[in-house]
Amino acid sequence: MIRTTAVRNLLVRGTSRHEARTCFLKAFSVECVRKKSSNTKGLFSRTNQSLQWEPRLARFYADYPTHIKVSLPALSPTMEEGTIISWAKKEGDKLNEGDLLAEIETDKATMAFETPEEGYLAKILIAAGTKGIPVGRLVCIIVEKQEDVGAFKDFKDDGAAIAPKAKAPSAPSAAATAAAAPPPPAAAPATAAPPQPISPADPTARVYASPMAKRLAEQRQIRLQGKGTGLFGSITSKDLGSLPAGAAAAAPSGKPGYAVPTGPIPGAGGAPSAFVDLPVSGMRATIAKRLLQSKQTIPHFYVSGHINVDKLLAARAIFNKSLEKDKIKISVNDLIIKASAFACMKVPEANSYWLDTVIRQHTSCDISVAVSTDKGLITPIVFEANRKGLVTISQEVKALAAKARAGKLQPAEYQGGTFTISNLGMFNTTNFSAIINPPQSCILAVGTSMKTLIPDNSPKGFTTANMMWVTLSADHRVVDGAVAAQWMQVFTAACTNPETMLL
Repeated sequence: MIRTTAVRNLLVRGTSRHEARTCFLKAFSVECVRKKSSNTKGLFSRTNQSLQWEPRLARFYADYPTHIKVSLPALSPTMEEGTIISWAKKEGDKLNEGDLLAEIETDKATMAFETPEEGYLAKILIAAGTKGIPVGRLVCIIVEKQEDVGAFKDFKDDGAAIAPKAKAPSAPSAAATAAAAPPPPAAAPATAAPPQPISPADPTARVYASPMAKRLAEQRQIRLQGKGTGLFGSITSKDLGSLPAGAAAAAPSGKPGYAVPTGPIPGAGGAPSAFVDLPVSGMRATIAKRLLQSKQTIPHFYVSGHINVDKLLAARAIFNKSLEKDKIKISVNDLIIKASAFACMKVPEANSYWLDTVIRQHTSCDISVAVSTDKGLITPIVFEANRKGLVTISQEVKALAAKARAGKLQPAEYQGGTFTISNLGMFNTTNFSAIINPPQSCILAVGTSMKTLIPDNSPKGFTTANMMWVTLSADHRVVDGAVAAQWMQVFTAACTNPETMLL
């Protein structure tokens, strides 16, 4: 009995020691993994529409000192690609947090890219002037110590920081699926698909190409067509080969991935014709996407009318004469903005958003003014136009238009708006219909004012007046025909008798 008890105690003591040793080793391993994983963080996070940077210290790189990888951020909600206009710092320069690092052109404007962390600029990976840089691509390297700059002289991007949104064809064919598998390096030239030129029967066939291939083709004036050796048959820079600039005519026609016209392309009836392929800018792509969505998904209807603007032009002349000393000049567009804001307060249905589940009516009127630039159309906003005077509206519109044409608008200056005005009167356009800017419900198209004969009972039988043609485009999901007519009635009264806007 005593011997059995002693043996049992020895077994229990041994088991306890083994379990304690096992628990210690597990706890030690977990702590080591936790410390190692705490050294890697994301580069930045977005909170409340502002960029908050978190350094990613690459201590796990054995060949390089501690460094921070800086990727291209999304500087606007619709930005998918960007262009680095210029670098404000050179390799080796000291960086302080908040310093201007580079100027980046988004799909709408040119914006300042500030330094995320203090340190030294060790390596610039994307040269100034490079277009079509996807959001998330590595653009530069920052180190903590100046002596570590030289270690990154030959650093190359391994693609780890890139997170592109790859768009595969919706229904890839068997040939495209086969092309997705990477061929052996030696067999790549032999197995490359022959060029498939765009036939006249299918001029809209899409050609897939890598950003580098597109850039090279643009520089060398090469027309991309057919399939290459990339993913889903996309054309890569290797498919273009080492074709020198200006040697387009000598390009082999059997080379996959491009076709170079050697002379004028015959047009109708055999007559020679020529064309120029212009690259689609980020702003133009955004405009195309939004307006296509608007026209396809919003049930537009239009209400038009003639407005006698004799009193409006007379009031403008009086205002400008009284403001000559201040060098302020009120435009007809400023008066139209004020009259539109006045009408939106009287008929709030036109000052609304369609949000699928609710209709949001705004208590103030933020007028988006369409401004034409050399890159496309942009709509800076005059906020709370219903509460501002003509002088303030005039000054804001001039300042916003200048910034828009210089590409210096900030997102807060063109995102939003509750009602839009598109005025082509300065181009002597009589009338036109505009496309609604979602989620807004209305847009006003304004033509030029013209001297018009109006029949009356005078001895002459007619009189003359300055008449202006306007067209309101409305979203029928929010604004009914009678509501649009009421808005036009209030707007017409405000333009015909400007003093009613003071009531």
